[in-house]
Amino acid sequence: MPLSRRPLLAALPLLAASRAGPARTQVPPSGDAAPWPARPVRIVVAYPPGGSTDLLARALAERLAAAIPGAAFVVENRPGGAAVVGTQAVAGAAPDGTTLALGNNQTHAANAAMIRDLPYRPVEDFAAIGRLAEVHHALVVPANAPARTLSELVARGRGGGGLTYASSGVGSASHVIAESLVKREGLAATHLPYRGGAQATTDTVSGVVDFFVSTWPQVVQLVQDGRLRALGIGAPRRLAELPDLPTFAEAGAPYMAVDAWFGLFAPARTPGAVIERLSAALPPILAAPDMVARLRGMGFAPAPMPAAEFAAFQRAEVLRWRELVALTGIRIEG
Repeated sequence: MPLSRRPLLAALPLLAASRAGPARTQVPPSGDAAPWPARPVRIVVAYPPGGSTDLLARALAERLAAAIPGAAFVVENRPGGAAVVGTQAVAGAAPDGTTLALGNNQTHAANAAMIRDLPYRPVEDFAAIGRLAEVHHALVVPANAPARTLSELVARGRGGGGLTYASSGVGSASHVIAESLVKREGLAATHLPYRGGAQATTDTVSGVVDFFVSTWPQVVQLVQDGRLRALGIGAPRRLAELPDLPTFAEAGAPYMAVDAWFGLFAPARTPGAVIERLSAALPPILAAPDMVARLRGMGFAPAPMPAAEFAAFQRAEVLRWRELVALTGIRIEG
């Protein structure tokens, strides 16, 4: 679960190709003679390079290429329009198993509530393959910011000086969570939306904005390096690697604890055998100790969920985000 109102730096789309060793036996999607995949499989990311969704997609592409003999997986960044551009491209792609979406709570749940006349249907236009991971959100400020706690930031926002906050885009989870803080605490704050989390993070580090509610993978290294200061995180308990960082509940803002989730989708009507092959490949990938360590090092918590269960989870998330949108009043207008 962005549109920008000011000039922003936009990274050129990158392609990250990963493939296994010598091709062996390709997996047929059904009883057809044509093998799958007949060409490289694109994993479309509806955000610029460098954000949480992109990082996860690139890690997954490497492992899928190794897990499925003869297959090549490439990551294609197609940002724009509150993550609509890339997601719509997958919804309209040929359902042959060679175009996938690495989606999240924005692309496949929140957008349905926030965007009137959304040009794709997050449930009906996709086949859920499996949930991959979830991440917590953290509120970060520049390392030299005067506020050292969330209560100090709130006091500053109530004091009339006014704050600015970044988000990864209008209608993103970072926007909704931050706006929940602004509305509930009565802060004077101006929202500055970006096209993804990478540039929002950069501008927070440099002090262009006062705070940013980011996915933890986006900022964990910067926090550990002392280039950003985290004031709270939406985890159920403190992180072992940062025991001094309070949870949002401990900081007095339990309503900010809204997790992001990430999953793999194919266009609707993709052959069932392809969905099953991909879905079956995910649990071993996500359970591999080196992959677990890699994901946790980037701030992700592996959270595998098979296709049918993930589809039901996604439908429930669409309803949940409708409630969140009603609370904040956030809408994305074309």
